[in-house]
Amino acid sequence: MSDGIQLPPSLDLPPHLSAHKYFFVCTLTVAAWDTLVLSPRAWRLLRTKEWPFLKIAFHFLRFFMPVEFTIVGVAFFDTKWSQDTCEKFFLFEPICTAILLAVCSTVHVIRIHAIYEKSRAVLIGMGSLLAVQIVVTAICCGFFRNTPLLEGQGCIASPKHNWVGIYWLSATLLYTASFALALIRSFKSLELKPITYWKLMLRDGLNLYGAIWLVNMVNMIYWFVITPTGIEDPVKTIVTSMAAVLTTSMTLRIILSVRGSLVRGGSFAVSSSSHPSRSGGTLSAGRPQPTNQILSLQQPAPATYAVPLGNKERGEWVAGDYDGKNSVNDNKEGVYAIDNPADPANLGVKITVDTETDYENFARK
Repeated sequence: MSDGIQLPPSLDLPPHLSAHKYFFVCTLTVAAWDTLVLSPRAWRLLRTKEWPFLKIAFHFLRFFMPVEFTIVGVAFFDTKWSQDTCEKFFLFEPICTAILLAVCSTVHVIRIHAIYEKSRAVLIGMGSLLAVQIVVTAICCGFFRNTPLLEGQGCIASPKHNWVGIYWLSATLLYTASFALALIRSFKSLELKPITYWKLMLRDGLNLYGAIWLVNMVNMIYWFVITPTGIEDPVKTIVTSMAAVLTTSMTLRIILSVRGSLVRGGSFAVSSSSHPSRSGGTLSAGRPQPTNQILSLQQPAPATYAVPLGNKERGEWVAGDYDGKNSVNDNKEGVYAIDNPADPANLGVKITVDTETDYENFARK
């Protein structure tokens, strides 16, 4: 057989570089899908009157993330990019990703501080990790270099030294603390309101914190465990783009899952000061005296009972499903609309019991 066909450098890619390009296509797909899926909820959030930090961060992350990785993708896949151009551009991704991570981490600090009811200790701990992350990522940006690839193979930033991985380690430590604190707070709430673990995960968004932690831990393996074959091997940065995109995507959903107002981070599903209680009438009997046997009765006060919302299988009262239209009862069996669901006073059923004692008939006996 004669000599094989000589492919251009843009097609004749080393295995790790080829895998890097395939994985980056997946990253761009996730970024585009996430931007489209969140558009309706982002529009509803935009129409709210308040502009707390979480709302500003949501809209910043939602636009900054796809713009950054679209530009990075052009530099990575455009075969006309020369290495001279790449020498002026390669710091774009590390710097922009550091900004992206700083905003995401600030959201985590605010949210964890909120679910721990504004605990100063939590704020100091998480705030310290955030400060360390910002300083470390800013310093590490000066220790990236342009990966020496052939013309047409793309433009990628790589670390000059292995210790530059603390760029991502600092962020991973914060997300580990965030995930751990969210887990502790959620499991602690089971003492006040027992629910299944599946409902607990969905209620408190533990899957979101867990996804962020998992993708950053996988990134740590590539940074500190896998060894590149040479300075032209970009294997260490294969997962960095996906880690940044998924961290941003899950952080956006954490913001959207906040209960109540976004001001000061919202609130937690169960307050530590809430305890189940029920009041009712009391009947006390005094000890009989040696001479006259007397039964003392205490007039009970009107008792109010709070009836909890039941299961949908037994006819649940669902205020959240009621949209103010009369047709809602025609479409759902066993679901009863509550008047004015926006009013917190109407979200439940209260039964008042009045007790009356017939003293005359009792005296005759």
